[in-house]
Amino acid sequence: MPRRLRNSPLLWLVAVALAGSAGLGAFIVAGVYDVSAVAQHTQPVHSLLEVTMRQSVRMRARNVAEPPLGDAPQLLRGAACYRQACESCHGGPGVAPAVYARALQPVPRPLADATRDWSPREIYWITRNGIKMSGMPAWRGHLDEAQTWAVVAFVARLATLSPADYRAFAGGRCTTGAQHAASQSSSAALAGATDAQESAPVDPAQARQLLRQYGCHACHAIPGLSGPARLLGPPLAGLGRRTTIAGRLPNDAATLRAWIQHPQRLDPLSAMPELEVSDADAHVIAAWLATLR
Repeated sequence: MPRRLRNSPLLWLVAVALAGSAGLGAFIVAGVYDVSAVAQHTQPVHSLLEVTMRQSVRMRARNVAEPPLGDAPQLLRGAACYRQACESCHGGPGVAPAVYARALQPVPRPLADATRDWSPREIYWITRNGIKMSGMPAWRGHLDEAQTWAVVAFVARLATLSPADYRAFAGGRCTTGAQHAASQSSSAALAGATDAQESAPVDPAQARQLLRQYGCHACHAIPGLSGPARLLGPPLAGLGRRTTIAGRLPNDAATLRAWIQHPQRLDPLSAMPELEVSDADAHVIAAWLATLR
């Protein structure tokens, strides 16, 4: 090798990068790192993940507009939503998290002091979008805007609550007027949609987001979604050109929506579970799946 190349800083950087990549590859292939939830992350790994998460949230939440927070009806709704969606992992004043949550790694933190580290807009962003590789789910498909901000308002109040105060927040419902109205819409109304409605374009990104929210990629390979290497259900690519669903049901718009919402009603022997998919969400998912040729 010419001397000028041996003395090149760039060449040494490339060599170090290649050696580091080879070492990392050997570390991964050898299975050295303990991925069990019994063994905690080393402190450097934990700190690296935490700093990365904090900076990511702060960058993405900086433009979120905060509405007025803290009126009594909102706090009652927030308490109900918190108990429904958050308490099992994060606990509350005088209430321990569920057993499975205490066994997670990293362990979910109590939220009584969350406002010391996070602004309301950041708590909103985390609640809505979740955190990868932490067990924190994205609630955007299950809590609407009003519910999410109600949770934020209640979390901000947690630091002031005694166990008795926390228990006293009872009687609220995790619902809104808009959500209640939507839940009353009938499947029959959607089934009677016009041809123009059926052929109206859908947003693929919205459809894929809904499929992620309902966890469909845990069992099915879906174009544009990453998932496990081994899957229980059939791949959904090309679903639009298939003549049947589940091997025997006609593959038309109404049946596909019904299958997405109530597979057990159509085939009690199917392993596909009921996922409580709303009418509106089923319509978007079915319309997009029908485009997969």
